[in-house]
Formats: sequence, C-alpha cells, structure tokens
Amino acid sequence: MKTLTELVTPLLKLMPSPVPRRQERLRGQHALADGIKYVMPVNSDDSPVLMAAFPINKKAAAAALPGTEMRPFSLGGKGLLVVTVVNYKSTDIGKYIEYSLAIAITHGSRPAPPILPLIFQKTFKLGQFVVDLPVSSEISVKGGKGIWGMPKHQANLDFVVTDSTVSAQYDKDGRLGCYIEIERPEPLALPLKLAASNYCVFRNMLWKSDIYFEATGDIALGAQAKARLILGDAPGVEPLKNLQVESKPVFTAWLPQAHGVLDDHYEAWFLTAPTESAAAALRGGDMLDSVVNLGQSQEWLAPPDRSKVPGAAVTGTIPRSTPGSIQ
Repeated sequence: MKTLTELVTPLLKLMPSPVPRRQERLRGQHALADGIKYVMPVNSDDSPVLMAAFPINKKAAAAALPGTEMRPFSLGGKGLLVVTVVNYKSTDIGKYIEYSLAIAITHGSRPAPPILPLIFQKTFKLGQFVVDLPVSSEISVKGGKGIWGMPKHQANLDFVVTDSTVSAQYDKDGRLGCYIEIERPEPLALPLKLAASNYCVFRNMLWKSDIYFEATGDIALGAQAKARLILGDAPGVEPLKNLQVESKPVFTAWLPQAHGVLDDHYEAWFLTAPTESAAAALRGGDMLDSVVNLGQSQEWLAPPDRSKVPGAAVTGTIPRSTPGSIQ
C-alpha cells in the first residue's frame, strides 16, 4: 500500500503557484523605493527556513492584539504562537536572517470558526500578527519597516543546521531574546507552495503584507513534532511572556531551500478604539522617526552568545537536544 506521503505528494505538485500574476508581469522591472534598489519581483532564492507553532492561551493572545479587527486563530480552543526563522542567502539587499515571532490570527469584523480558516484562508483572512521581528542588517530594517510597516530591528542572530537539528538564536543588547531548536523531521521532500499574510503595527496603523514561498520540505505534526523554545528577557519578547506558551509544538517544518516573493502591494488601516484615550493607549508600534535616519548597511552584528542557552547546538557539533520544553 502507498503511504500517505506518496498519495499526497502528486496532489501537492499539481497546486498552482501562489505568486500573483502581477509579480510575473513586473519581472525584470526596476524600482527605487525609499532609496533602496529592487529588481522585480522582490524575491529570495535558496533560503533555508525553520518553523514551529506552539499552543498559547487564546484569551491572553486576544489581549495582546491591538485594535478591534484581529482575533486569535483557534485550534482546539487554543491560539498559536508561530516561530519562523529564514536565512535569506540571496536578495536585492544582501544576506540576512529574519526571526519572526507571531500570533496566528484572522482579520475581520467577526470571529472566525475554529479550523475552517486553514481551509478557506482568503475567506477568513488567515494570517499572523508579528509581535517581534529582529533581522541581521540595517538595510533590512529600513526596507521592512519603512516600506512594509514590519516591526524590524537589528539584533544579533544566527542560524545553525546540524544532522539532527535546526536552531536559531537572537540576542539584543547583550540580552537573550529567543532560542528555537527543532528536531529535523523525517525526510519527506514534500513540494510546498505557501502564501502567508503578515499583519504588523507601525505609526499606530495596521499593515498587511503578503509573502509567497515555494520549496521542498519536511514537516512533523503532533507527537512527531519536537522542538525547544526559550524566551529571554529582551524587550521585544516581553509581550509573549503572558501568552502561556505550551512546551509541545503543534508542528515543525524544515525547508532547506525555499524560494520566496514579497509582494510589493500592501494595505494599511488606522488602529481604532472606542474612545480618544483608548486610542492613545494602543500599542501601535514605532513611529516614523525610527526609520528616517537609517542607512543601507548590509553588515551584521556579532553572533549571539549561545553559552546563555544550556545544551544549545553550535556550529560543527551535533548535540541531541531535549525537545518538547519551553522556558
């Protein structure tokens, strides 16, 4: 009998590319956005990606979402914290690592039912609200925040691949931000074509941007998924401390060579509240002055200090972690 993977793989190969036709029509065109040179589409090649999702308290997640139009995605009565780290190896702005810590959400005037948003993503506007987004280089901050409204900031980042694990750490000003380590799933080589919507706050506005990935990857679900997540004391991860993140991941994924396109089209809305004072109290992200004086350096800060994390994988070693724990 054929395995489930053998049955699913041909169907996945038939899935159309998620990249909008407009991006193909623009291919080869040049852009100069906020002084940054792009050759369309805004893409990346051969970029390894690690992902993991952890259950969180749904009410706590709702309290962490600013404004009135985002609601936590519900899975088994829980919300989800989604950790995605991309090691961008080839882009118009050079090499950099991007470390996303986000809450899975739906966007709209009404709550969405459980599970269904996974099937009807466009109908329920499934996406993720990005709480923290450290990156390696100044130019990535300038473009990501200044153009797409993402909460990027430069930090000490790394991305370590061994025969058994993939891990990434981020430090900020000498303090641990986050450490994520996944046990590499069984090799499945699933053909994946993914679209994701990021919702971010900047200038007291909510910004939506879309990214599309195509890759061959390995995924582990449920009991087969093993990961270790450690949240530090850097300011960016402070909002995550109240989410009651559970230790056992819902899924993990390892994409050794992903190809991505970041859509140059984005949307933005005002963050609103019932009263003037409530609007003033909204957590609306950084203001415009945080990007005005940024340059275009592609230089990275020093790597994070892995000695802060007991048992952390380091380059050249293949330690066996104790997955399934969170601190």
